[in-house]
Amino acid sequence: MLIGLHDSDNTGFPNYALMKISAWHKAQGDIVEWWNPLYFSYDKVYSSKVFTFTPESPYLPENTVRGGTGYGIYDPLPNEIDAMYPDYSIYPKVKYAIGFLTRGCIRRCPWCVVPKKEGLIRPYRTWREIKRPDSRDIVFMDNNVLACQHGIEQMRDMVGQDVRVDFNQGLDARLITPEVAEILGGLKWIRFIRTACDTDDMTEIVLEKAKLLEQYGVKPWRLFVYVLVKDIPSAERRVLALRDAGMNMFAQPYRDFETNAEPPEELKAFARWVDNKAVFKSAKTFSEYRKGVHGHNKDRRDQK
Repeated sequence: MLIGLHDSDNTGFPNYALMKISAWHKAQGDIVEWWNPLYFSYDKVYSSKVFTFTPESPYLPENTVRGGTGYGIYDPLPNEIDAMYPDYSIYPKVKYAIGFLTRGCIRRCPWCVVPKKEGLIRPYRTWREIKRPDSRDIVFMDNNVLACQHGIEQMRDMVGQDVRVDFNQGLDARLITPEVAEILGGLKWIRFIRTACDTDDMTEIVLEKAKLLEQYGVKPWRLFVYVLVKDIPSAERRVLALRDAGMNMFAQPYRDFETNAEPPEELKAFARWVDNKAVFKSAKTFSEYRKGVHGHNKDRRDQK
């Protein structure tokens, strides 16, 4: 069989599901390649979409097997496919491993699809099962790894090992205890330790946990904080407090994954202010940024 794969988002970050599908089909003796819309002889085509805002390709065959949050499809991979080790050969430029230690989450944040898609937190894999033999870097995609004892035990087991890690979905600051802080301080990080500050109530918690982490050698600049932007006064209070504490951050305009409505321009402008480090440093407030008092730093898109 000739199998075609379509990475709908095409962000450069490897698609976990497609790598497992590729591995399974190759194990059956099938030929696997990236789907070409000019070629019509595929026996089966798979399309995976993570983001709801990614446009659909109009050229995909009608019988394409579609999956992923972007399609509103939350069904897991069949067990026999999910058990496969990902086929990294389809992303030759990617030199790190990706995977999950846990699946699911204990939270039910209204803006997050994970509870609906994955359910409650549970063990999934060990770091040794995820690691690539040709790389010491692992990017974990767990949604709330600190909510599962298995996840904490796996993190502890990596301390002192020749691995560098990134938990790219962020760590729940509410669950950072002195024990966890010591583990985080002992791990080798690819770059940042990530967390989130999505509501006003989280601000003091993140600031408090930053001080705790500093006791174990983690400086504030090593923290990268995701900030959900739904209400601008709230978001501004949070980003200013985090900036004053010396942390890095990334503002994400709220997008309803059910309606997939485009975020309002004001939210996108706020994110541009925060996410451009030079502008965020020079324009002390969002109001200053909007007034354009910083000359060439003014975002021309905000004048529209």
